[in-house]
Amino acid sequence: MDYLKLSYLHVGYASLLILLNAGISVWLKLRLERSLLIASIRTVTQLLLIGWILQWVFQCEQWYVVLGILAVMTLIAGLTAVQRNERRYQGIWLDTLLAVWISSWSVTAFGLFIVLNGIDKWYQPQYAVPLLGMILGNTLNGISVGLSTFTENAYRRNEEIETMLCLGATRWEAISGPIRRALTTGMTPIINSMMIVGIVSLPGMMTGQLLAGTEPADAVKYQIAIMFLIASATALGTAGAVLLSYQRLFTADHQFLRSRLQVRQLS
Repeated sequence: MDYLKLSYLHVGYASLLILLNAGISVWLKLRLERSLLIASIRTVTQLLLIGWILQWVFQCEQWYVVLGILAVMTLIAGLTAVQRNERRYQGIWLDTLLAVWISSWSVTAFGLFIVLNGIDKWYQPQYAVPLLGMILGNTLNGISVGLSTFTENAYRRNEEIETMLCLGATRWEAISGPIRRALTTGMTPIINSMMIVGIVSLPGMMTGQLLAGTEPADAVKYQIAIMFLIASATALGTAGAVLLSYQRLFTADHQFLRSRLQVRQLS
């Protein structure tokens, strides 16, 4: 099968469709035109930039270069996961970064050394960069949603938590409900994706391989492996972030430190 290369003109045709979004915003007075413009400019700029960088990385193929790219990607993902969280506490950035780093890198390592053990070198950018990128994208979403749900529920259910602690409940017993809700909320999107993959939607990696001329059976096998890696990393990352925040908000003497949750205005 032949691979069709897109010209910048063809990409420009696709970009015209964003005018439809702008039209809906104007029509319904959503006031999203500025956000759409900024998002469109960032999309083009960021993807062109990463395209040039990856072209150089693929040609270079040095382990320290690939490791540096992966580290930068992870750092940005860890910081991004906190940005949409309205209620924050001191140490949330470190907790989130640790959760993202440990979960994504451990699962990516499993994918590179166990699932893709036929590749020549673990740091082949063709495999390492897109694999970690897909895992990070889903993991940071799960962490962001789960952590936001947990901190909001913990803050709003303050009286219930304090009552349970006064009646002799342990800190875990008092907060286990919000923890379970947060983990469920954080993992629901990837579970929904797994439910409909291949029937309602064709994932990005599989679509890309098909467009590049890969045999459908091979593309399917890759996508199945990727889905399981993503689901595992999302679960580990969300659980890690929520449990680390739980440790920050409770003392060893089973006291709830609600005052540590400070409201931040979202931009």
